[in-house]
Amino acid sequence: MNTHDLVAFVAVVETGSIVAASARLNLTQPGVTRRIQNLEEMLGAKLLDRLSKPLKPTAAGHEAYEQGRRLLRMLDDLKSGVANDGVVRGEFRLGLTPFLSEAGLTGPLDAVRAEFPALAVRVVSGWSPNQLERVCRNELDAAAICLPDGAVPPSDLAADDLAADDLGAQPVVFVVARDMKIPRIVDLERLSQLSWVINQDGCGFRDSLKRKFDAEHLPFSIAVEALDSELRLSLVSRGLGVGLVTPIALKRSAFRDKLKPVVARDFKPAVRAWIVHRAPAGRLERPIKLFRDGLDRELQAMIGS
Repeated sequence: MNTHDLVAFVAVVETGSIVAASARLNLTQPGVTRRIQNLEEMLGAKLLDRLSKPLKPTAAGHEAYEQGRRLLRMLDDLKSGVANDGVVRGEFRLGLTPFLSEAGLTGPLDAVRAEFPALAVRVVSGWSPNQLERVCRNELDAAAICLPDGAVPPSDLAADDLAADDLGAQPVVFVVARDMKIPRIVDLERLSQLSWVINQDGCGFRDSLKRKFDAEHLPFSIAVEALDSELRLSLVSRGLGVGLVTPIALKRSAFRDKLKPVVARDFKPAVRAWIVHRAPAGRLERPIKLFRDGLDRELQAMIGS
């Protein structure tokens, strides 16, 4: 097998197009196409559904991608292991959930890049359930995720070699517009009478909140879904509803003077942060540990601030 053909196929699957794959690999589009055709001929199977937009792997392509990714990672481990200089090379595919992006994309990621300059770090943002699935499918080398406090990865996924490091519970607070006529201490029934300005579906905060309201047989009405935390806080400050935010995001927000934290008597929302990866980590063991330790420090600082 020509590993260059496999690399091209993996790039097409991950980018969803020949054009994007050619840009990633610095090849011409016909060059990428030829490599895919070579691999299909060698394996005797059609690997891509060429009628789909973006390009998607066939059933055989899914299997080839997972096994091929594992093979390429083993080759990277081998190269790093036999190199006399001890330099960690290759690619490090890291998933981050939006809540952890602010903490993860500063000090921890800078530390990894400084310590391992020959390692190409590629960060992928997404919701925690999707990031966890991608780690289990070998599409990511590691991911920093958040799950409802009490949940343990891999949840309903089967991955015997999944390693998970608990980074502790991360608190969140309810906020409303400062001039809204609502006490600072309320019960859930009072909050259920208001609309919510919240993350899109898939957010661990939102899932935890929804389950709590369902358990109490209370309505959960969403006024606005928005991914950006500062946008949500701007809408809450205008009286559109209740928001859910981390203490550090509230402290740093330009709208903090227009917002009022609200405490629920019978509910203290929190999620738990985790670093997950397939074990053994091979050449990526040190970069993953460095990132994990840095993220842990950032999160502890956020809680204490």
